[in-house]
Formats: sequence, structure tokens, C-alpha cells
Amino acid sequence: MRPTTVLVVLLTVWGVAGVAGSLWPAAVLPWQVFGTTLLVLSVGDLLVLVRRPTPDVVRVMPDAWPIGVARDVTLRLEGPRRQSLDVHDLHPAAWQCEGLPRRVRLAAGMVSEFDYRLRPTQRGEARFDGVQLRLRSPLGLWRQMRMAGVARPVRVFPNFAPLTRLALLGADRASRLVGAHIKRRRGEGTDFHQMREYRVGDSLRQIDWKASSRARKLISREYQDEKNQQLVVVLDTGRRMLAQETTSADTGHALSHFDHALDAALVVSYLALRQGDAVGLFATGGEARWMAPQRGMGAIDTLLRVSYDLQPQPVATDYLAAATELSVRQRRRGLLMLVTNLRDEDIEDVLAAVRLLQRRHLVIVASLRERALDAVLDTEVHDHDAAVRAGATARYLAQRQAAHDALRNHGVTVLDVTGEALPAALVDRYLAVKRDGRL
Repeated sequence: MRPTTVLVVLLTVWGVAGVAGSLWPAAVLPWQVFGTTLLVLSVGDLLVLVRRPTPDVVRVMPDAWPIGVARDVTLRLEGPRRQSLDVHDLHPAAWQCEGLPRRVRLAAGMVSEFDYRLRPTQRGEARFDGVQLRLRSPLGLWRQMRMAGVARPVRVFPNFAPLTRLALLGADRASRLVGAHIKRRRGEGTDFHQMREYRVGDSLRQIDWKASSRARKLISREYQDEKNQQLVVVLDTGRRMLAQETTSADTGHALSHFDHALDAALVVSYLALRQGDAVGLFATGGEARWMAPQRGMGAIDTLLRVSYDLQPQPVATDYLAAATELSVRQRRRGLLMLVTNLRDEDIEDVLAAVRLLQRRHLVIVASLRERALDAVLDTEVHDHDAAVRAGATARYLAQRQAAHDALRNHGVTVLDVTGEALPAALVDRYLAVKRDGRL
């Protein structure tokens, strides 16, 4: 319970009048009347405020939130009396908020509602503690803070908004939307699909001569990419993935390399499931998680539940130990996509890990590159500091390229991409592997 500015001003005036009463006896009586009246009014106003019931507050919002995507929260307030109050929702402190606090005027027995926007900034578990109300007394002399509503936990997932768009499209169009470059080879693949009449452009090896003889016209075999293959996305949760970059949408929201990697893993996994393959996840370095490869579109929900609260940790990743564990868990040959941020000092451990996995699996390494590095090289050099910065960046990128080349020399496909380009790069490489029948 606190006095308002109005009451403080009145008390100040009363105090000044008391000084005047000490100098002029004729002012004593008005001073006493004024003080008594102020006391009665303030006490009565306080009692009315204390007895005033707390308005009911209901919060309407989703239980699942995608990271970095702003959504509306609705607050509905209802009270038995007409009043004016200030409202502030106790949302997770780190989330970006627009539209709070809010001044609300309640009518007796009527429901008032308003919306405000929130943008989650970190995945995992979060909690809304309640709604904070600041009530004012009828005469405006007092204000009181009260809590209303109920606490509510929520979960923040990777950004699944792109998946909802992909769900409305066919597999080919969805792949193009992501940015993958699809190359068509009509009628070729590894799994038999159907027999059909010969079309101009079919290769001679597609022609089924026995069927053509029986039908007395050319019949071609049509094949499709093999299904029920296995894709395992391997995510580095170590210190290399802690780097953060502001999104290109210029929203001011920073995503870590790991957030980019997890978003890309969801996209390529979703498209792989659409192709009929099984998808799994292996996180290693800091937090460790394992999801055995699963088929069917329901696997994407499992993947979200398994990975939504994963966070990178400031620890060094033991790539060889991770490869040893993955070799035990994943016995069947599959496509392994390792997403990390390679440094030249990591190359010996990474190379040993990759060679171990290559005994059974096809391995692709995606190495995330900071956009800031490209920006430094694109900036014109006008002074000594800029020259030093550009030279150091060029040297760092040269060492990074040497590490990538060491992997390529051992037959490993390496993708050197930024976080924003990662989804398209993974999908493009996955489709290329399927198209070429490399599994």
C-alpha cells in the first residue's frame, strides 16, 4: 500500500500551512480543519481500497512457443465494480515484450480484454508467474499492488513455423522453398516404381525388352529413390556452438549457432520423413541426447520433444568419444550429418572421429561460419585498424579452409555455410545423396 502523488502533495501543503499557523495564530484553525478532513478522507479512501475485491484475470496463450517468433497474449479482466487499474503480466523476464504495462478501465460486471506481444528468446521451459495489478482508491489517494491469475508453465521449441508451411506443399516444392537445388533424372533411381510406355528421353537401359515384346510396344521401367534409409543428424552441443548472431530479419533477436543448427535439423528431418526415410538425432559435446531413427511424420513431434530444451555448454567436445558412442548406437548404415563449427585445432580429433564413422556410414560435415567474417572482408580498408582486422580475418579463414580441405582429402563432404544458409545446404546435400544412390 503506497500513497499517490496527490496525497503526498496534500500532505506537503498541510505541512507548509502548519508553519504558517505557527507564525499567524489566525491560521491555526483552518490548518486543523484541513488536517482533520485530510485524515478522514485518506483513512476512508484507504479502507475502501483494502476492501475492494481483486479483479479476476484470465490469460489466453499457447502452451508451445517457437523461439524468435512474436505471438499475441490476451488478458481478460473482470471485476464487480467500476475502476481503473494498471496491468502488467509477469512473463519470462528475458522475453521481448510490446504493449505492457497497460492502463485498463473496468466496468462493473463487464469483461475487458487486451492483447500484447511476446517474443521468446531462449528455448526450453519457461514460466508465467501471474498478473500484477496496481489498484487505485476511489479518491486517488492510495495505490495497492496485487497479484491475480494463475502461474502457468510453457515450453519454447525450435522455430517450427517453417514446418507448417512445408506441410502444405509437396516434397519437391517444399525442397525448393527451403532453397535446395533439385536436379531431375527422370525414371532413374534405385527402387522399382512402375512399368509405363516408353517416352522420348528415356535411356535404353530403362527399356524392359521382355515386356516390350509381349506388349508389342516399347515399355520402360521407372524407378524411384530408395526409401526406408536412415538419416541421423549429429549436433555439437559444445562451446563452438555458443556464438550468437542477430537474425537477418533485423529484429534484434540473436540466435546462437546451435539454434540455427537445430532449426536446420528440423527442416532436413521433416523432408527426409516426407521421402519415406527414418530420422534420428544424436547430440553430443555438452548436453547429450539420443533419438533412434524413426519413420512416419509423427517422428517430427518426437524430435521436437527430445530436442526443444537442448542448450550448448561451454565445454570442449570430444569428437572421438562421440563417434565411438554413435557407432555403438547406430548399427545400420545411414547418412550422418555432423553440424559443428570447425577450427584448425580440432581437425585431428574430428578427422579421427569421421574415419571411424566412415567404416559403416556416409558422413557429411556442416561447418558453420559467422556472417561477421564475410562482412569484415567486404568492408573497405581505410586505416591501420581496419587493415589489421581484415588481415587477421583472412588468416583465420585460411586456417579454417585448411581444416576443411583435410577432411575433403579423406572423402568427406564438407559444407562451409552460414547459419541462415544451413537448412538449404543440408536439404540439397541430402537430396543429392538420395539422387546418386550413395546409401
